[in-house]
Amino acid sequence: MKQDICVVVPTIREYDCMRAYFENARDHGFGLDRLFVLLVTEDFCDTDEMASMLEEEGVEGAVYDGTAREEWFENHDLGAYTHLIPEASHAQTSFGLLYMWANPRFERGVFIDDDTLPHDEWDFFGRHMENLDYEGELESVRSDERWVNVLYQNADEHGLYPRGYPYSAMDESVETTERDVENVVASQGLWTNVPDLDAVRILMDGDLEGQAQTRTEKSDFTGDFVADPGQYLTVCSMNLAFEREVIPAFYQLPMDDNEWSVGRFDDIWSGVFLKRAADLLDGEVLTGYPLCEHNKAPRPTFDDLNNEVPGLELNEHVWEVVDDAGSDATTWTEAAEAMADALADGDFAKWNNGAFLNHCGEFWRDWLACLDDIEARVGVGSGPVTADD
Repeated sequence: MKQDICVVVPTIREYDCMRAYFENARDHGFGLDRLFVLLVTEDFCDTDEMASMLEEEGVEGAVYDGTAREEWFENHDLGAYTHLIPEASHAQTSFGLLYMWANPRFERGVFIDDDTLPHDEWDFFGRHMENLDYEGELESVRSDERWVNVLYQNADEHGLYPRGYPYSAMDESVETTERDVENVVASQGLWTNVPDLDAVRILMDGDLEGQAQTRTEKSDFTGDFVADPGQYLTVCSMNLAFEREVIPAFYQLPMDDNEWSVGRFDDIWSGVFLKRAADLLDGEVLTGYPLCEHNKAPRPTFDDLNNEVPGLELNEHVWEVVDDAGSDATTWTEAAEAMADALADGDFAKWNNGAFLNHCGEFWRDWLACLDDIEARVGVGSGPVTADD
């Protein structure tokens, strides 16, 4: 079987959760030989134990801490781009995207967070692959605020909005129709147990341990859907599969490690960019199944709040910045270039920490230059470059 899927797992704690995903694959007959598992971690973690876990499970993969990532850049003559991957940040998932780009055998990627577990009733990897291959009728959602709450299916009961959903788009009117879907570029699975909320909403739910008192159950989700063209939605990378082609427009921005102290919006904003590019290129972001069980560890809600506050106002507007960008784009790179330019060249002084968006635009331009350099070395249709594992 061709090894065509790169599974990227940012982890500093519960990397053993991957054993449950491997067991799920075996139980459902999904070929583990299709997977290459990339554990992205830190120098202070036990990388030998992580590598041993993969070996014990009989799964191909590699472990990259900070030192190994720097060596990877140097070995590939990409030392000028090490700044693209922030230190000690969930946005290090971007390293997995670069790794995929340097290895053309990987046609699809999967992001998994280490505080999740698969639901037994779904073939986790198989369902994501089926979603990416899906063609046919599917429920399509829109709202009068141009934002779709991915938890809309039972929102009248639980009242939840996910992390990253703009406060100005709340209390929306929702409409659903059936629509023909032909080009799914990303498959976002949702989550039971601890919902993915921001700190403000967790506090409003009466929880000081970063988790939320209101929990989601399987019954809160009634099936897959897409958002209408021109509509936005939050994209969480804890349970996500995607096509290789989206990588230029899917950069996880330099969160946490920046002078504005903006954090926690890496997957949210990359999801905004992904949806804009998908709309331009007639692509779809399918959301729903397979569900995962999210077992977020307790931590002070105010820690997350401190990380989120610097970017809260920007989050209300970043989608507006890219909403008109790239109208003539015909490729994912062209769409990404247009959005990067909109961020890099915009005047955002009226917003708190507006200069951070300029910073993101410049980094995104460097991201695209890095992809170009990798592509020039790898060549179209060639095998992986050397010294990558």
